[in-house]
Amino acid sequence: MHNEQHFSALKFITCGSVDDGKSTLIGRLLVDTKAVLQDHLAGVQRSGETDLALLTDGLSAEREQGITIDVAYRYFSTESRKFIIGDAPGHEQYTRNMVTAASSADAAVVLVDAIKLDWQNPHLELLPQTRRHSLLVNLLRVPSVVFAINKLDAVGDAALAYQNIASALEKFSREAGIRVTAVVPVSALKGWNVVDRQADWCGYSGPSLLEILEDLPVTPPETDVAFSFPVQWVEKFHDSGVTSQGRRVFWGRVATGSIAPGQTIQVFPSGQTAVVSQVLSATRQPQNKAAGHSAGIVLDREVDVSRGDWLLAEKSESLGAPEGQRQLNTTVAWMDDEPLVPGRVYWALHGHRWVKAKVQRVVHRLNVNTLAEEEATELAPNAIGHVTLALQEPLVTLPFAQSRILGALVLVDTASHKTSGAVLVN
Repeated sequence: MHNEQHFSALKFITCGSVDDGKSTLIGRLLVDTKAVLQDHLAGVQRSGETDLALLTDGLSAEREQGITIDVAYRYFSTESRKFIIGDAPGHEQYTRNMVTAASSADAAVVLVDAIKLDWQNPHLELLPQTRRHSLLVNLLRVPSVVFAINKLDAVGDAALAYQNIASALEKFSREAGIRVTAVVPVSALKGWNVVDRQADWCGYSGPSLLEILEDLPVTPPETDVAFSFPVQWVEKFHDSGVTSQGRRVFWGRVATGSIAPGQTIQVFPSGQTAVVSQVLSATRQPQNKAAGHSAGIVLDREVDVSRGDWLLAEKSESLGAPEGQRQLNTTVAWMDDEPLVPGRVYWALHGHRWVKAKVQRVVHRLNVNTLAEEEATELAPNAIGHVTLALQEPLVTLPFAQSRILGALVLVDTASHKTSGAVLVN
């Protein structure tokens, strides 16, 4: 299975609540894959035992309160691939941090603490935070979801606990429409099934958590959608350089679809059209480019293009070409300390394009534990809800369900320039 995808780094997040053993699990991954230096290990010894949680709980404020308060990214690698872990806090009041981490993740490991559940009951109830984390990563379209049932070394009957908890997870996922990649029993403390398999434990004979992660695909580039390209930088040539025949080069990253010479594109918002004469790689070699790759695009004639504009597939060529819109029905994860209220105006950033956006209406608030829609007139900090936005100028969007790039925006406070909300287009 070692295709190109598996050599690219896998970006995954870990979700779990306080004391579920998340920090210990990450510490275990780092120690058992030899990602931690010996002198660093010596610094986290407590009475002869290595306290794995101390490796990851790096923030002093967090250690004092015993909680993780920001997204911390950690890196490790095995012989077959590199990994980036986004460690986000589990509390409901830090939903924003989890949204930040999940929005770009390829996978999510949702930690389930066996000790906190009525594991002897075949019809046991999952904890609200397990439901919340799973629903959120599903809402944010994280492609792979893995449940890791932790602390099974500390229950009376590990096999029974694994069986009952796994069936509860499967039932919940089925009802919520979540596609689950794997349910794996682990003991982060003892290291069982995290990096190395623990044979015949819990009646489970599948791969360890790390082996599952090594085999997961990275998020596929959005090549099945019409071409779109946010212009990041315009390079003006004054000489008649061989590469661009003296024309300007538009640099950026292909968001969706692919681009090759001969394609007709239109510039958004001006609506002008032109034909692509060259597509350049970062080293200025002519090379066709698909979604996810950076490119320099040279057109056959001079058209007025600046940073923030989009180059798009020509409408007539493409039925799936995104349309410019002035009103958006969205799901907003609110991150500001002030509530989101109708009438407020923010800057919206989409690609590299800034437009003013006015909050027209808060339609519903989503209950973050169930995703049920509740009546609301505003969104409090960390809330998620359905919001109608009116834009001063149109933006080219697709539903987030179709494109994680074209379907996502950021709202920024016009005065403080703080990021206020993450927006998914419905």
